[in-house]
Amino acid sequence: MDDTTTVQDLKTAVDNFVDDRDWAQFHSPKNLSMALTVEASELMDLFKWKTTEEAQEEMKDQLLEDATDELADIMIYAIAFANRNEIDISIAVKRKIDKNIEKYPAEKFREGF
Repeated sequence: MDDTTTVQDLKTAVDNFVDDRDWAQFHSPKNLSMALTVEASELMDLFKWKTTEEAQEEMKDQLLEDATDELADIMIYAIAFANRNEIDISIAVKRKIDKNIEKYPAEKFREGF
């Protein structure tokens, strides 16, 4: 569905979910940023004490489903943050990639590999 679902579709779905529960009252930038961090920590926790090889191998099983759920939570909070603060996600991502292209030129970082 990534190839047919727009960012706006996702923003609307998150907005509707929040509105249906009257949760906007709790969605301050501080609270949303904290929730986002908690969810990112829960994703990291899935990989705690695993080697890189173990994590890659286990991503074929239950760990993949659990990681997918945590990633969805991260995305939902990120979208809610964008909604609450009127951030255009597409513009923000493109702008940041442009900044990173300047900061990390490919030819410089490919040299050592």
